[in-house]
Amino acid sequence: MNRKEITTLGALKQLGYQTKSIKNELRDNLRENIKNGINNFEGVWGYEDSVIPELERAILSRHNINLLGLRGQAKTRLARLMINLLDEWIPVVEGSEINDDPLQPMSRYAIELIKEKGDDTPISWLHRNDRFYEKLATPDVTVADLIGDVDPIKAANLKLSYADDRVLHFGMIPRANRCIFVINELPDLQARIQVSLFNILQEGDIQIRGFKLRLPLDLQFIFTANPEDYTNRGSIVTPLKDRIGSQILTHYPEDIATARKITEQESKLDQRQSSIVSVPNIAKDLLEQISFEARKSEYVDAKSGVSARMSITAFENLLSAAERRALVNKEDTTTIRLTDFMGVIPAITGKIELVYEGEQEGAGSVAEILIEESVKTLFESYFPKIEKLERKDAESPYDELISWFFNGEGFELLDDYTNLEYQNELDKITPLNDLILKYQPNTEKGETYFLKELLLWGLVAYKKLNKNRFTKGYQFKDIYGSYINGL
Repeated sequence: MNRKEITTLGALKQLGYQTKSIKNELRDNLRENIKNGINNFEGVWGYEDSVIPELERAILSRHNINLLGLRGQAKTRLARLMINLLDEWIPVVEGSEINDDPLQPMSRYAIELIKEKGDDTPISWLHRNDRFYEKLATPDVTVADLIGDVDPIKAANLKLSYADDRVLHFGMIPRANRCIFVINELPDLQARIQVSLFNILQEGDIQIRGFKLRLPLDLQFIFTANPEDYTNRGSIVTPLKDRIGSQILTHYPEDIATARKITEQESKLDQRQSSIVSVPNIAKDLLEQISFEARKSEYVDAKSGVSARMSITAFENLLSAAERRALVNKEDTTTIRLTDFMGVIPAITGKIELVYEGEQEGAGSVAEILIEESVKTLFESYFPKIEKLERKDAESPYDELISWFFNGEGFELLDDYTNLEYQNELDKITPLNDLILKYQPNTEKGETYFLKELLLWGLVAYKKLNKNRFTKGYQFKDIYGSYINGL
């Protein structure tokens, strides 16, 4: 079909074009994609066996959909990806405000134009990318914004009575006819505004300022909502919930591997960062573990959730911390260190809500606790668990390492050490080398020094060593050193 040659209603009829509702359009294209094994929601990870099958069933059922979940669970992304299930082009009456179907006109403008010009009625083509409307529910949204209102300026310019329906100005929903319309954070919409959606969802018609309009709007509604909002800021009125066909629960990634895919896909990195900074896999796992720890932490409000955006921004900060160090030291390349994780704290504090909100320093302390808990969890994946070794008189694989600190003056690791200085300092602790060789013998060179740091931080987390933060770095000491020295 050469749509450039089809510019009139007559040419469209000769083509044999058949009118199809948007819900049938989505359904038919989804059926074909499923038959052909095409992924309908490319780039969404972790929902393959849960959310996506439910969403596909809702589309096949021609339902309006409510995506219910905490922040950062890809609700809006799923809605936007539904555009790909629309036909690439659809015909509309040229000049129509509400995307009138040439074969089934609704507006007064389109009906009168077709009556006047017949098969010579001009048509235009609407691309699927232009068939997506999105509105964030905020307290200042009005019925006029969504549905429409009388336009006094139009009435004055055209010298029309307010009783003439030509003075009407259509709102966002009528203008989204034959399109996907998304209302984000539906519970934030005032109850009286939600009521205005009743007829549109059930009967497909609208009312504006008492005008008796019968516009069978053709819309695919998608709503998003956060369960927290039901109690904190508002709720979805029951009759409106009754008119929404399917409510689908979203969730956070269930494993580290899935979370890593999301972070790596969504992170906005400068190519120069990627070329300068090498990121060990263990560092990526540790970064994702922070979000998992936050979601079960007693300090973080579980009702608010911990967005996937926390890991994304933290990853960007992590690379920036290493990049800055390389620039300061005038080095061409560098590798992520565990000390670099102090640079992700600003990305964490802005993404979590504490159970008991206090001073800003409180969020920073919680962020450090989350990093420490993540180290503790990851430590057990690479080295023997310490808790199992704490029997009386039992020997521990870490005795020699702990003795090294007990007999020494402590150990300092500065944030801005050059690559060589950093490696030389860690190499001074000979028991670290023995532990790596024994428990992680096949470790790549880039991860060896990160594992050495992990050993130190892990022993601190298990109260076997003491760690102090100072302006330029960290000091590791024997757990009893400060008492012996009278500090």
